[in-house]
Amino acid sequence: MKIYTRTGDKGTTGLFGGVRVSKADPRVDAYGTLDELNAHLGATCTHLAGSYPVDLLTRIQSTLFVVGAELACTPGKEQSMKMALVSDDDAAELERLIDDAETRVEPLRSFVLPGGTLAASELHIARTVCRRAERLCVALGESQAPARDQVIVYLNRLSDLLFVWARAVNAQAGVEDVPWIPRAPSVL
Repeated sequence: MKIYTRTGDKGTTGLFGGVRVSKADPRVDAYGTLDELNAHLGATCTHLAGSYPVDLLTRIQSTLFVVGAELACTPGKEQSMKMALVSDDDAAELERLIDDAETRVEPLRSFVLPGGTLAASELHIARTVCRRAERLCVALGESQAPARDQVIVYLNRLSDLLFVWARAVNAQAGVEDVPWIPRAPSVL
C-alpha cells in the first residue's frame, strides 16, 4: 500500500463511512490532536527506557487509536467500525491507575510547575494536549454531531492520570516537584 493517495491534495480528507470533509473541520482537528497526544506518549516511552509506566502507556496509545478512529468516523456510522469503542470500563481502569500512581507520590499540597525529568516533562506536555483534545471533543457538540460522553470522560481521566504519572516518574527518579509560589500582591 502506498503512503500517499493524492486524495487530500485539495484540502479534504475522508471520514470512515465515505464522507469527505475539509482538513480544517473540527472533527479532523479533534482526532488530529489525539494523534499529537499519541506521539507525545511515544516520546515519553522513549525517555522512560522501559521503566514504569511504559507498558501502561502503550496500552493507552492503542486505546487512543480507537478513540481517534471513532472521531474519524462519519457520525452515526460508529457501529460499522467492527471494534469495541471506549467505554465506562476504560475510564474506570484509568481511575484505578490514578489511585495506584498516587501511592507512589507525596500528597499534593500545592500546584506544581510542569517539569523535572525529560519523561515527566513530556507527560506534562501530553497532559495539556489531552486537555486540548477534550475541549475539541466537547466543541464538536456545539458545531456538529457530538463526541460520545464516554470519549469526554476518558480524556478527562487520562489528563488526570498523565499529571499523576508525571509526578510519579519524577519521584521514581528522585526529582522533587517544584511548587508554584504565587506572586505577592504589588504595593503601589
